[in-house]
Amino acid sequence: MFKKSKFIRTVTLVLVSVLSMGTLSACGSKGDTIKVGSKEFTENIVLGKIAVIALEDAGFKVEDKTGVAGSDKVRMALENGDFDLYWEYTGTAWISMLQNDEPITDPQEAYDKVKEADEENGFIWLQYAPLNNTYTLMMRQEDSEELGIETISDLAEYINKNPGKLTTAIGHEFAIRPDGYPGVQSHYGYAQDTDEIKIMDMGIMYKTLRDEQVDVAMGLSTDGRIAALNIVTLEDDEYFFPVYNAAPVVRKDALEKNPEIKEILEKISPLLDSETVTKLNYEVDINEREPEEVAEEWMKSVDLID
Repeated sequence: MFKKSKFIRTVTLVLVSVLSMGTLSACGSKGDTIKVGSKEFTENIVLGKIAVIALEDAGFKVEDKTGVAGSDKVRMALENGDFDLYWEYTGTAWISMLQNDEPITDPQEAYDKVKEADEENGFIWLQYAPLNNTYTLMMRQEDSEELGIETISDLAEYINKNPGKLTTAIGHEFAIRPDGYPGVQSHYGYAQDTDEIKIMDMGIMYKTLRDEQVDVAMGLSTDGRIAALNIVTLEDDEYFFPVYNAAPVVRKDALEKNPEIKEILEKISPLLDSETVTKLNYEVDINEREPEEVAEEWMKSVDLID
């Protein structure tokens, strides 16, 4: 009798242990692995890391694929399923991906139009963030004041009156995008020769301007280096650049399998305004901290994670 009872207890304990292991494993992950991507520049990497951390905290298995060069390659990765989601900008999608010529300056209108158009492509735009990471042209503050250049119209007038006097640094993508430098020159009515335009990686653009190797440089309005390096942005006084609000873009099939993604990421978007994101960028670019560390610290500070 004792041996039989001991045997039953042993079997019961084994079964309980097996079942418990299965329950813990199920609690640790939800559905398929979610592949989160991003572009290669600081802000988009930070946004990607925020999504990675949020989904992992919610119990998803996540593959971190952040840091891919070029909007076209990131979009292609979403199309072919290498990414399930990433953060995109409304202006970029409207002009570069959906091939529209006229910029949209109203945030809600831009979001509504890209959301509607991209749903036909199998991509779902979740709630957009208030941050507007629009392009800008920058100068050193002392040069801006000395030459009286405060707006892009001022810049165009100066270049037209003083050909060959200024050199401009732009990124590879900005050099060819319709909402990039070709469009700026056409819209504002000026032109620079090819030897006056220096094409380089975004990572060295600000340092190149600070170190007086060029006179003008493209930038991103939420970049933390602008204030830190005594650089000023020129006002886009004719409203050439469209709005660039960031939003998570998710493959429709991934969202249908994992509908919780929507609620998780839409809790985050309203908290990401331009001031907040500029500070996060500053921590990475000026204080040389890792994007993941900066993302996690901010998420804890606003009670998104413990």
